[in-house]
Amino acid sequence: MSEEKYNEAYGFFDASFQAKVPEANLKEIWLKIGEKLGKYESGSVVSSKSEGEYFTVVVEVAFTNDVQPFLLAFNKSEKMVGFFLRPKASEAAYLPPAYSDTTLYKETEIHVKSGKHSLVGLLTEPKKGTNYPIVVLVHGSGPNDMDATYGPNKPLKDIALGLASKGVASIRYVKRTMLYPVEFNGAFTVKEEVMDDALAAVALARTLPKADKKQIYVLGHSLGGMLAPRFPLLAPDLKGIIMVAAPARKLSDMIIEQNKYLFALSNDTTKAVKQQLDTVLKEYSKGYISKLTPPMKADSLLAGLPASYWIDLNVNNQVAAAKKIVKQRVYIAQGDNDYQVTTTDFNLWKAALGAKKNVTLKLYPQMNHMLSIQPAKSTPQEYQVHASVAEILVTDISNWIKAK
Repeated sequence: MSEEKYNEAYGFFDASFQAKVPEANLKEIWLKIGEKLGKYESGSVVSSKSEGEYFTVVVEVAFTNDVQPFLLAFNKSEKMVGFFLRPKASEAAYLPPAYSDTTLYKETEIHVKSGKHSLVGLLTEPKKGTNYPIVVLVHGSGPNDMDATYGPNKPLKDIALGLASKGVASIRYVKRTMLYPVEFNGAFTVKEEVMDDALAAVALARTLPKADKKQIYVLGHSLGGMLAPRFPLLAPDLKGIIMVAAPARKLSDMIIEQNKYLFALSNDTTKAVKQQLDTVLKEYSKGYISKLTPPMKADSLLAGLPASYWIDLNVNNQVAAAKKIVKQRVYIAQGDNDYQVTTTDFNLWKAALGAKKNVTLKLYPQMNHMLSIQPAKSTPQEYQVHASVAEILVTDISNWIKAK
């Protein structure tokens, strides 16, 4: 592609990729990459491995303006099924939270096996004692590593280390959409994206000799919290669920609210920016997203996601599901400086579940979506500055789990 031999480059892809991506699009994609990163200079392979029926290669490419890693995925016929820009690793070293104590916990590599998939992860457990509670940590939206890394922040790692320091074990793992991205080009739902693998992690927790099988919990953050009310029906032996920054509304409605907030925050009222906002609002405000029902073609793309995905979220109402939870304990935590999931959602949860004896709700002053304490309502730029998950949140979750 760097030599503008787009026809030859297109020939390296398999038929399924070519059916979805016209040859002209390949040139367009490459030109857009060039606009941002500059001219191609060199590339070197940094890793390769088998992943199910695919073989993946990570290539670090030097452009005139920056260095960008790519993930190339091949099938058994050695035809490429996709190539993806990979998030660059954070250059800053991880700073563990002050409340984590390395003398009190240990970490062991585990693999969450879900169908034909094997997701690498970590078991973080107390060094001493047995019969400890264990929590499966479930990511938010998008491709995520096991720590839910965003810039210099690793909220799921903070939670895991903090809980283990207080005697509570956890399992976290790389999200399937990061390890097997080529599987998410067509129709899919949160079952494939989130649910199957989280349930496989719960099944793994049941096999751990030191874990208390009567004290297994699921902690979901953001999208993971939104889906958490589904787990008790699918895994009735769970002791409880923990919903952190969990949306109570439809995803499309929240995306509209987020974009309006960011537009107001930018103070940029130029025509171009206003048109960008209008495009987003038009995309997500379409009645067929919020009211979408079958029999629309499952792989029809709406706002970047297949119709099957929107239908699944609309059919499965998370508030209604939570109301039906009777046996399991429920903890709902929300930060009031979170602009992505707001106090509007917390108030909806409170109105629906506040009277239930098995439900605990807590609003955390100054906590944002990354679960750290910030003095004002958060911004995306704030996420690029390191801040550990709030100690009070980790302490409250630990105490709630251990409460009789």
